[in-house]
Amino acid sequence: MSTVLQAKGLCKTYIVNKHQNNVLKNIDLTVNEGEMVAIMGPSGSGKSTLLYCVSGMDRVTAGEVIFNGKDTTKLSAKELSSLRLEEMGFIFQQMYMMKNLSVLDNIILPAVESKNRTESRKQIEERGKALMHRLGIDEVCGNDINEVSGGQLQRACICRSMINSPKIIFADEPTGSLNRSSSDEVMKELLSLNKDGTTIMCVTHDTKVASKCSRVLYITDGNIVGEKELGSFSGDEGELRDRERTLNNWLMEQGW
Repeated sequence: MSTVLQAKGLCKTYIVNKHQNNVLKNIDLTVNEGEMVAIMGPSGSGKSTLLYCVSGMDRVTAGEVIFNGKDTTKLSAKELSSLRLEEMGFIFQQMYMMKNLSVLDNIILPAVESKNRTESRKQIEERGKALMHRLGIDEVCGNDINEVSGGQLQRACICRSMINSPKIIFADEPTGSLNRSSSDEVMKELLSLNKDGTTIMCVTHDTKVASKCSRVLYITDGNIVGEKELGSFSGDEGELRDRERTLNNWLMEQGW
């Protein structure tokens, strides 16, 4: 199994009112191709900061981040922006969309903006519609973003994250603003993408979400202090209950 992402000695420090705040401290981690990794930990532990640093959305203070063979810490801002656009997908708790564009136009925007674009606009639209069909949101193709439900909008965000066929998807609390039903729908789609080979790294506080991932990392005070292998999830409800129980027991041992 090949390595998609690796962090070595990753540190992130913020200076606030002349005081040094060490948010991440010598983090080492590896994410392999096809994994679905959850990052958990208490509020303020550095979960989202870790996600932003390894994805190149935020600059690290020290250490290396190797993505697909490249040390992203040595790339220029322009090179990083291109890398994120072409090879990474992003899903956030707040579903950022362009208000002046339809749902479909939001989905295809990364492909339209790609400097490596070889397709016509029509071809890109067809791929966008195919993704929407796959995620069951065909009917909102031409809608404005304020005309769809939260669950539909988050599935549209998943479509957008997939439009350039990324090597990895980074998800920061992707179900955090959804009700349980919509959360289950979104996780079903993320699991489907993962089973098709897409690598996913997900920050979550929801044990039901994390229990569907193949591996869970526990971070506290800027350090990864624990790791739990859960293996691939078949989708069986009985298995899910067992995985949740196993994960909850382990999280309690970590001080959750």
